[in-house]
Amino acid sequence: MQHMSFQRTLLALLATAWLVLGSLPAMAQLAPSPAHIRASLLAERPARPGETITLAVLMQPDKGWHGYWSNPGDAGLPVSLEWTLPPGANTGALQFPVPQTLLVQGLMNHVYEHDYAVLVPFTVPQDAKPGTALPITAKANWLACTEAICVPEEAVLQGTVTVGEGPADARFDGWRAALPAPLDRQGTFAASPTGWRIAMPFPAGAAIGSPHFFIAGEGVADYAKRQTFRRVGDMLVMDLAKAAFPAPEAPATLAGVLSLGNGPDGKPLGGIAFTAAPGLVPEGGTPLDMGTAPVPFSAAALVLAILGALAGGLILNVMPCVFPILSLKAMALARSGSDHAKAEAIAYTAGVMLACMALGAAMLALRAAGTQVGWAFQLQDPGVVALLLLLATAITANFAGLYELPGLSIESGGGVAKGGWLGAFGTGLLAAFVATPCTGPFMAAAVGAALILPAWAAMAVFAALGFGLALPFLLLGFVPALRRLLPRPGAWMERFRRAMAVPMGLTVLALCWLAWRLGGPAYAAGAIALAVLVVALLIAIGRTQRRGVSSARWALPGSVALAALALIAAPRLAAEGPGGAVEAGLLDAKPFSEAALAQARAAGKPVFAYFTADWCLSCKVNEAAAIERETTRDAFRKAGVVVLVGDWTRRDPKITSFLSAQGAAGVPLYLFYPAKAAAPEKLPQVLSADFMAGLPGGNK
Repeated sequence: MQHMSFQRTLLALLATAWLVLGSLPAMAQLAPSPAHIRASLLAERPARPGETITLAVLMQPDKGWHGYWSNPGDAGLPVSLEWTLPPGANTGALQFPVPQTLLVQGLMNHVYEHDYAVLVPFTVPQDAKPGTALPITAKANWLACTEAICVPEEAVLQGTVTVGEGPADARFDGWRAALPAPLDRQGTFAASPTGWRIAMPFPAGAAIGSPHFFIAGEGVADYAKRQTFRRVGDMLVMDLAKAAFPAPEAPATLAGVLSLGNGPDGKPLGGIAFTAAPGLVPEGGTPLDMGTAPVPFSAAALVLAILGALAGGLILNVMPCVFPILSLKAMALARSGSDHAKAEAIAYTAGVMLACMALGAAMLALRAAGTQVGWAFQLQDPGVVALLLLLATAITANFAGLYELPGLSIESGGGVAKGGWLGAFGTGLLAAFVATPCTGPFMAAAVGAALILPAWAAMAVFAALGFGLALPFLLLGFVPALRRLLPRPGAWMERFRRAMAVPMGLTVLALCWLAWRLGGPAYAAGAIALAVLVVALLIAIGRTQRRGVSSARWALPGSVALAALALIAAPRLAAEGPGGAVEAGLLDAKPFSEAALAQARAAGKPVFAYFTADWCLSCKVNEAAAIERETTRDAFRKAGVVVLVGDWTRRDPKITSFLSAQGAAGVPLYLFYPAKAAAPEKLPQVLSADFMAGLPGGNK
């Protein structure tokens, strides 16, 4: 244990060396001035001979400065005391209050940014004479830090304890209340592939805010990694990541302090000190909403996330399931007058932004309720895929000329008379909904950042995503010069619309395949049957439209009937499809699990882990163009790379949790773990065959 303490001290000094050395001039100037943390030694009250009372080392940091807990975390040093006591007197172990977390440049520190008192039991000598004052001296050393500099400080603290009786210092009640409450029962812990799972007795009805476990053992846990918590009856189960270096051995016990966070009134709920022994840790339970690893909110982070979402939304416009819709709307807009073009552009933008914000709000609400979901979570539901299949079928039929869909007409005046702002608004909703399966450069990082931002900031990111998707159409509506760049209207536009039926038809086929992957053959057959009924209904509507009869009396009852049929049929047809099954392919890939990852890492193997889904177009493009290639296979075999695939086609809470821990809200995600590196390399979302072939050797 002494050796580990020496390691901790050495690592702490190295971690803060750049701060101390970089601030030598400032330290030289500050040397004559008072300490940045003032320390004083106080006794609670007089004491009788042989009685044990409490001493307090009161630490008072200046504004912007902080001191450290007994285990300071990744950097720092706590207060240490060297006592000079009267003969026969003795002191006990230092008792620290519940600390706070402070993340500075990736280092997690356990600190106090306010006044705090370290309490010490003190036993009066048995032969002490009543009425005398016992002198007590403690040489104290500590480290005082800001987020920019650290200054070693020391002081000789002096106090007295009167032998006898007298009133107590009322401040000690508050200082004692700040200590963690000792738990009278022992918890249990077990090793997981990547860390430690700890179960602590905790009543199901007890209040808890945003907890954090401060582990007392040194070199056991990775302090900066995300902690997760879940309630299992009258137990609280927490998951901690193992320390990356040196590789920790399983300890005989795990001890620490659980901070309960703040209550609804914003006041701290206190903490609990407990010890856990090896034993069974329950599975399942209800997760607490802990977000991701502690990342301080900043305006810069929000601005970067918004810009990333804006760029990601722009890129979505070229996706094959979105581009046909937008291109036809652009053609219709070119025929509209300036005033109508602006109105339609605004309506379309409102529809897109509303859809993106609604999907984002639904995702945040589900995560807050404890459900592990990510971006495009709706496509993991067979029922949603069936509805998308019906929508894509209806759009394909429109492009093929079987009927006219308001808002997508390119006939003379269609941009206004037949569609109007309501049609443009609906088109915006539709475009955003069919675009959500895709993630690309900028977008994944932006949506991932939204998950760790406050709710209002996250909604701003989703709004920016929608605005980026709508921006080209908005510019066409407000800039006549851009509309004049479009080809002049003519008969070719009808041929162009029919040509756009081809990519939309391919989208229908892809959705049929996805329905089979998610729900099985029976479900896919039922969805296809519904699509055939949709086509039949739309052909009938088209005939009435060509005779000049309003289609409203057909469209509304028919749509309601089909929707009701879909809702009734979906639960009866749905079955577990093969989604999630991993095909080995050229790379002989194995299904991803944290256990498989840990096993490969323990064997010293480099690992390529990628996360995909059948509904993710960019995932499939990367797999065909870069991953499942002979050049990649040969390079990986030569380097002994283990390939793990996380299939997220169906909802998988374990994969969702892992994605969240990596700061990703969806797929694709590509990670490469070099053989001896502590952390993975996050690869770009657009891969090439040459990039993958050079990956094991670092030729990027």
